[in-house]
Amino acid sequence: MTETIRPMTRAEEIRLAIETDIFQGRLRPGSRLDEESLAARFALSRTPVREAILQLVHSGLVEKKPRQGAVVAPIDLHRMVQMFEVMGEIEGLCARYAARRMSGEEKERLAALHHHSRGFFAAHDVEGYCAANQSFHDALQSGSHNEILREMAHGLFARLAPYRRYQLGLPGRIEVSLVEHAEIVAAIEAADPERAYTAMYKHAALQADVFAEFVSAMA
Repeated sequence: MTETIRPMTRAEEIRLAIETDIFQGRLRPGSRLDEESLAARFALSRTPVREAILQLVHSGLVEKKPRQGAVVAPIDLHRMVQMFEVMGEIEGLCARYAARRMSGEEKERLAALHHHSRGFFAAHDVEGYCAANQSFHDALQSGSHNEILREMAHGLFARLAPYRRYQLGLPGRIEVSLVEHAEIVAAIEAADPERAYTAMYKHAALQADVFAEFVSAMA
């Protein structure tokens, strides 16, 4: 099975570059994001820059302030922990229902997506793996066959996407992610709802060591 990864738009490329600047400390909380300066930096019009900033606002990394415009948001550590806790529960439920409800064809596609993502790991392609990772989670969420749960998971997954990308860029994290995905796939193929829930919760919830790395980078 060959999965086609959609190329990033200009706005997504700009958003990713700004995310990297934030996570690596080059843009501190309170730093202003000037559309004109960013447009000059990327040699683009202000339209994709404006779209990138809106994406960052949606994720919570940037906020709009009166008379200041877009600025890098302060980190609410307590809220972030809560978001990952809820994400673990929601995706855990998706995995539990997927183990009960996925058709044989859906299980085969999930396994194929997992296999496909190994190629990005072998190529040291973090962005490719991030896109494949999203496809894997989308397939699992759809496999729950619960539209309300799927909508909740999709919305929260999008809010946490920058932090997930940051985690996957840490040394050894993609390899751990692949091992966790393998356990999720095995549990779903075995039609074992509780095993699937536990495996997904462990995978989706922010681990203490990864969180410590994030706090250190943003301090």
